[in-house]
Amino acid sequence: MQETLNYIGENKQRFVDELFELLRIPSISADPAYKNDVLKCAEVVAEHLKNAGADNVEVCQTKGYPIVYGEKILNTDLPTVLVYGHYDVQPADPLELWTKPPFEPYIEKTELHPEGAIFARGSADDKGQFFMHLKAFEAMMKTNALPCNVKFILEGEEEVGSVSLGDWVNENKEKLSCDCILISDTHIYSNEQPTVTTGLRGLSYVEVEVEGPNRDLHSGLYGGAVPNPIHVLSRMIANLIDEDGHITIDGFYDNVETVSDSDRADMNKLKDNPEEFKKSIGLNGVEGEKGYTTLERTSIRPTLDCNGIWGGYTGEGAKTVIPSKAFAKISMRLVPYQTPEEITEKFTKYFEKIAPQNVKVKVTPHHGGMPYVLPTDTKEFLAAKQAMESAFGKEVLPYRGGGSIPITAMFEQVLGAKSVLMGFGLDSDAIHSPNEHYGLFNFYKGIESIPLFFENYSK
Repeated sequence: MQETLNYIGENKQRFVDELFELLRIPSISADPAYKNDVLKCAEVVAEHLKNAGADNVEVCQTKGYPIVYGEKILNTDLPTVLVYGHYDVQPADPLELWTKPPFEPYIEKTELHPEGAIFARGSADDKGQFFMHLKAFEAMMKTNALPCNVKFILEGEEEVGSVSLGDWVNENKEKLSCDCILISDTHIYSNEQPTVTTGLRGLSYVEVEVEGPNRDLHSGLYGGAVPNPIHVLSRMIANLIDEDGHITIDGFYDNVETVSDSDRADMNKLKDNPEEFKKSIGLNGVEGEKGYTTLERTSIRPTLDCNGIWGGYTGEGAKTVIPSKAFAKISMRLVPYQTPEEITEKFTKYFEKIAPQNVKVKVTPHHGGMPYVLPTDTKEFLAAKQAMESAFGKEVLPYRGGGSIPITAMFEQVLGAKSVLMGFGLDSDAIHSPNEHYGLFNFYKGIESIPLFFENYSK
């Protein structure tokens, strides 16, 4: 293994240069205007897999964007690790808030990344992180240190809900058979306190519409006499959460997991610095569900957030109208024992219930996903913990993440394998936001940790 680590150290700059080439491709899956770029990115990823030493590399067609597959089967008696990642990225808007163009990567030092961070869309989510696996695999192949079988699936639709992945996995169960799944699409608590993510929240995502008059109305002729859909929608959204941060939807908490006092105490061993948390996002104060710490609110408790709201005239200048319709997008993060189907149904019934009689409402469900938990007594968790402790030289703690990766539950259901969420980003890396970045320290620590995971898991 030392020879593998030496190889990594000798090739650090080349690894970054190759990542930059990948980051220059604007593989935005949500925008059809970038279709050719997404397809090009799949081909480039496949070429990297081949160059790293993978066999049977394919760019597999789906109903949407392709899935890149590759493998290295040493011996069918050895365990098999399936590595998952995604090569598509979020849209870069708003472009004016980026310091430099989002697809022209560069390195700059920051307070949290004194060794430098790679700034570009996709640097942390997820190109920089899945690319660690390709380079770690290359290092193991070049030094004859791969201890088990490995398979790769790298998809191009994660940022739009992995709409084709489920069908493709079901159709290729035998090809994808494995003993565990390794994913780097999460973050650690901090560089001083590395963690392995042991849980993720699920998701229910809906779009709502409130309709008032049958057309936009002149606010001088009709104002004060008719319901304004923007006003109505705003009041309805405000009523979804009470002053204690409690979600008011009927039955919303019926199936919420009760986390024991001892588990909550263990969770709060992580150094929670409220002042640093506020400073990192430019706030003077935080809020949330009464009776829970910030760590708990962002991990073991369900949430509801309005992600966007619009209606009426939003162009240049003035147009005095009462809009016919107003819209909003709302996401609910779910915890174990809640399901997206249950919560979407409860939301819909409650939203219709609180709507005034003089408007019409419509709820359109979008994608959702199940919560996921990896027990800390499993060989998967212990292999990741020991690998990262060797690389970081520090104790590694379990950590429940607040985000959602719906495919983890799907993988377990279809392939019967647990997912190890061994991410290396920081929650301050501005993923999905302008000036997304990924620390060089984190990139290199990931490449060093992955071969150690393979070694530990194989043992």
